[in-house]
Amino acid sequence: MIISARELNRATLGRQLLLEREPLTVADGLRRVVALQAQHPASPYVALWNRLAGFSPSELDAAFSGGSAVKATLMRITLHAVHAEDYPAFRAAMQPTLYASRLGGRFAAAGLTPSDADALLPGLLAFAGRPRTSAEMQAWAGERVGAERRDAAWWGLKGYAPLHHAPTGPPWSFGHRPSFVTAGTAGTAGPTGTAGAPGPDSPTPTPTPTPVPVPASRAVDPYALRTLVLRYLAGFGPASVADVAQFAMVQRAPVRAALRALDGAVEELRGPDGGTLYDLPGAPRPAAETPAPPRLMAMWDSILLAYADRGRVIPPEYRPLVIRRNGDVLPTLLVDGHVAGVWRPTEHGVEATAFRPLPPAVWDGLAEEARSLTAFLGDREAAVYSRYHHWWAKFPEAEVRML
Repeated sequence: MIISARELNRATLGRQLLLEREPLTVADGLRRVVALQAQHPASPYVALWNRLAGFSPSELDAAFSGGSAVKATLMRITLHAVHAEDYPAFRAAMQPTLYASRLGGRFAAAGLTPSDADALLPGLLAFAGRPRTSAEMQAWAGERVGAERRDAAWWGLKGYAPLHHAPTGPPWSFGHRPSFVTAGTAGTAGPTGTAGAPGPDSPTPTPTPTPVPVPASRAVDPYALRTLVLRYLAGFGPASVADVAQFAMVQRAPVRAALRALDGAVEELRGPDGGTLYDLPGAPRPAAETPAPPRLMAMWDSILLAYADRGRVIPPEYRPLVIRRNGDVLPTLLVDGHVAGVWRPTEHGVEATAFRPLPPAVWDGLAEEARSLTAFLGDREAAVYSRYHHWWAKFPEAEVRML
């Protein structure tokens, strides 16, 4: 079967709940979309606002504080929000990447070895049995490896060890100064005991115990990687070997081996460039003509980063405008399923910058989204993402409207 570029785009939008907001719980929504980029504390909230009908941010607060959703270093060695039941397999699949990236660099340059990391882990995980700030974790490391190697040790261990970010408070459950807690630890409320507390009308999810996957080696866990591949295809497929490898930042050879081992559980398609794509049999693939409503996407939204070929959502000429050289991925306008510009909140409303001319009906749709987003942000952080406004001075001439 051959799938066109437009059909590929619609498959991505459909599985990422961007063709229509769906009436799902936060837990079910997280399972459907697999993982939400969470470098910025607000982004998982804005991402779910785009995807779930009637989404209340207090629901995600409750999921984080109750433990059914977790925030941790996972795919691409970046922060993601995932369902707690997905965390153990995702973490195990990422083990070789975390081993190579976090126990090299500064960690190795300080004279520390992987054996040192494994020796330190049991004590570190015991110490983080309740939420600890970065300063507390650094001090703990310094007492064991010396003050001169403290920062390097914590730099490696905070990504290598199975740690969750602990909720620290409003407006988005997590602040820019993180606290850490051992994965699977019951009761992840922040030091104040009030972070992420559900509102009076919010459901309180039942905490899901998460087994703590303690790192042991750089070996690939075949079962965990196959689980990650299947979950990725469910949320982002159809996709190539390179796409899966990009999403997780794992080598392509293990991905190929995982797909071979899944023979019968996946099917092959022919992509628009003639390459091989993989998908789950019977997975939804909306028709090319399926309408795609405009959306105001969060910074670092997953659909912008989950593929080696990002052209299924980002026109190549716009990629350097929205994905900056330092890794910042700006909040974007999604028009007919593709990036068409960027947005930012101002004191006057949502400012939209379009990289190409947009018809009046599209501007009307974006304005409606902006009204909803302004109300959503106003209760939490009206000037969200303001620290990134310096990028707007670097755009070429474009149409700018206040929505």
